[in-house]
Amino acid sequence: MTIDRFVMAFAGTVILVTLALSQLHSIYWLWFTAFVGFNLLQSAFTGFCPLAIILKKLGVTPGQAFG
Repeated sequence: MTIDRFVMAFAGTVILVTLALSQLHSIYWLWFTAFVGFNLLQSAFTGFCPLAIILKKLGVTPGQAFG
C-alpha cells in the first residue's frame, strides 16, 4: 500500500469513527472530523501532510501525491 492510499484510508476511517462518536458520545467530536477534512483540503493544495511525512520515515512506499 502506498502512502497516498494509506493516508486516504486513515482519513476515511477517522472521519467515520468520529461521526459515530458524535452520535453516541458527544457532538463535539465533529470538530475532530472538521480538522481531518481541513487537513485533507490543505494537503491537496500544499502537498504537506504530517501523516505522509511520518509514513515516509517509516519506509512506506511513496505514491504520486506524497513523494
